[in-house]
Amino acid sequence: MASPVWHDGTAYEAYVGRWSRLVAVEFLRWLDLPAGLRWLDVGSGTGVLTSTVLAAAGPRRVVGVDPSEGFVRQARSAVDDPRADFSVADAQVLPLPRGAVDVVVSGLVLNFVPDPARAAAEFARVVVPGGVVAAYLWDYAEGMAMMRHFWDAASTLDPAAAVRDDGRRFALCRPERLRALWSDAGLTDVSVQALGVPTVFADFADYWTPFLGGQGSAPAYLASLTERQRSALRDLLAARLPAGPDGSIRLTARAWAVCGTSSTTPVPV
Repeated sequence: MASPVWHDGTAYEAYVGRWSRLVAVEFLRWLDLPAGLRWLDVGSGTGVLTSTVLAAAGPRRVVGVDPSEGFVRQARSAVDDPRADFSVADAQVLPLPRGAVDVVVSGLVLNFVPDPARAAAEFARVVVPGGVVAAYLWDYAEGMAMMRHFWDAASTLDPAAAVRDDGRRFALCRPERLRALWSDAGLTDVSVQALGVPTVFADFADYWTPFLGGQGSAPAYLASLTERQRSALRDLLAARLPAGPDGSIRLTARAWAVCGTSSTTPVPV
């Protein structure tokens, strides 16, 4: 479940983490689960979803797992709650026995898992019969406006950039694909929901600077350009983005969320 560009928690927070916090709140509001449950957060990253579960869902316990040691260190530092624990682990081989938790959640992660079907089967394995398995992914193809503007501008200047566009690379972040993934894992009562949050940037610098951090596909592409190419892309984005009279740039971000219930007969992993 590793990606070479997701390892620096601070850069991730500046780039997309602040919006991840907003969508995590919407995700838990949609799930609307009772207090006192045992949760597993797969791909817990810097602890955004775990901390939101602790604040809003009244869990008995939350275990967060992530393949990045850097992210796990940051999550441990950021989340000071005795109900939470973080460890390094792979979504495809979860270090828990069958039926160990009541809820499995995964936020903005499955795109980066080499075998999402294997991960979904693991989610279904470790949850109790009748337990909840849910996840969400950014809609890179259409709904994640900050990245959509970036890749559209990049492709205008460099047609070869289109192959690196997250909207093209990550076909999983579509409702029909998520529904099929959950159903194929043996989960029942599968539902899919769009989750939208505002992404407001104070000015162009607030929008542009996080792309310089090297975390994620767009920042990695930007780092591969010459200074002249970066300047051309910056200028095109500055001209295209919808800035208000005060210079603020008001965009939106959409994620697709999927939720299902574990059957009483586990699907073999």
